[in-house]
Amino acid sequence: MKVGVVGSGLVGSTAAYAMVMRGVGREVVLVDLNQKRAQAEADDILHAVPFASAHEVRAGDYSDLEGSRVVVITAGVNQKPGETRIELLGRNAQVFQQVIPQVLKYAPEAVLVVATNPVDVMTHITAYYAAQQGVPSSRVIGTGTTLDTARFRALLGRSLGVDSAHIHAYVLGEHGDSEVLTWSLVAVGGIPLEDFCRLRNSQICEEDRQVIDEQVRRAAYHIIEGKGANYYGVGSAIARIVEVILRDQRAILTVCTPEEDVVGVKDVTVALPRLVGGQGVIATLEPTLNEQETRDLRASAQIIRSLIDELIPQLSG
Repeated sequence: MKVGVVGSGLVGSTAAYAMVMRGVGREVVLVDLNQKRAQAEADDILHAVPFASAHEVRAGDYSDLEGSRVVVITAGVNQKPGETRIELLGRNAQVFQQVIPQVLKYAPEAVLVVATNPVDVMTHITAYYAAQQGVPSSRVIGTGTTLDTARFRALLGRSLGVDSAHIHAYVLGEHGDSEVLTWSLVAVGGIPLEDFCRLRNSQICEEDRQVIDEQVRRAAYHIIEGKGANYYGVGSAIARIVEVILRDQRAILTVCTPEEDVVGVKDVTVALPRLVGGQGVIATLEPTLNEQETRDLRASAQIIRSLIDELIPQLSG
């Protein structure tokens, strides 16, 4: 099973490496405008194959994406000094206007996994261009808050002294400052958080919640401040999403894809719990949130919708 990765920077190459380490797929093709970088990354990852699972890893062009079941898109431009967020989005939209048709020309049946930030808006843009090629939005998936959800579960697991694999907790909305940590949905081994704490004679007080919230919401800022970029977490999140698609695992992931209505906000792309399988998004789940979480999710969706509204004239032009 072939996986394409368009964009061989830190995120794209780390995602390819994570796929090799997890044994996801059988062939990985790296495509980048900087062909020398793509070749170097492919060679470096290929040299790790004997320590992992059998893989063919190589650099190529768009035509080499032919037959790919999944194509991961991490391509994009960096923000210029003094450039506004919407100006950056406009330039990335122009990049995607070229990239998406080229990907679908050679891999028309692929599920597209978008990781370029701001991922909610870029996923919406991808779906816009993919629709022009006859591709349904269910086959366009953004990484959304997959990583944020993992951070939330990891920090809860550490605080409670429980393997995070047994913690159910979701981060919804924008992958960014307005994201919503849904404390009302947290369960440990199927037991609501408050009941679990009572059984274990422990507690997560309001101060603990605020610390965890800050560590989840501001994680990228802290990591970038310390080492300039973050890529291990998101690379692993991408590998997990690709694994679910290739193996048709029917897993529930907090990915983003265009939705007709999110708590009253129309035609918007934000992260929600979604059932994901071999053809992309199978269903979107609507968890029962408390009033504050619902308000926060609506506000988060409105932020993304406002950015989309600003971009629409550029997309149409």
